[in-house]
Amino acid sequence: MGSRYLLTERSNFMYIREIPYKDFNGNERKKNFYFNLTTADLIEMELSVDGGFDQYIARIANAQKTPEIVKVFKELITKSYGEKSDDGESFIKIDPKTGRPLCEAFEQTAAYSALFTELITNTDAASEFINQVIPPDAAEAFAKAKTESTVVSLVEDNK
Repeated sequence: MGSRYLLTERSNFMYIREIPYKDFNGNERKKNFYFNLTTADLIEMELSVDGGFDQYIARIANAQKTPEIVKVFKELITKSYGEKSDDGESFIKIDPKTGRPLCEAFEQTAAYSALFTELITNTDAASEFINQVIPPDAAEAFAKAKTESTVVSLVEDNK
């Protein structure tokens, strides 16, 4: 795999990644963390950037715009982070008690730091993460969103 992280499970709906890290007490730990981008998440990302999210990523990668690359990886990690409900019915991204995104707590962990550092410094790990969190039907969803988007239709109708 090229990455020091262990892929423990991959389904069409979720990427479970075991991340080894050292906690703030100096203890070595390994824990499974859950990541998922739904087709709806991806369509939102695709339609929120001129030319589409896929083209945006290609442009910043080709231009080697480090600040933008960092921003994209942070967005991919935080937007995809969550917790699977015990019954498997939900992938929870918002804390039901506080109404705050769960990624805010995750960002404060050494595990987040280990993952972020790995993705920014290791091209293979970055590619693996992207390929695992993006659903297999994403390309089809992007194409459909670009051609059949109600948002695009509404904008064009108002011209």
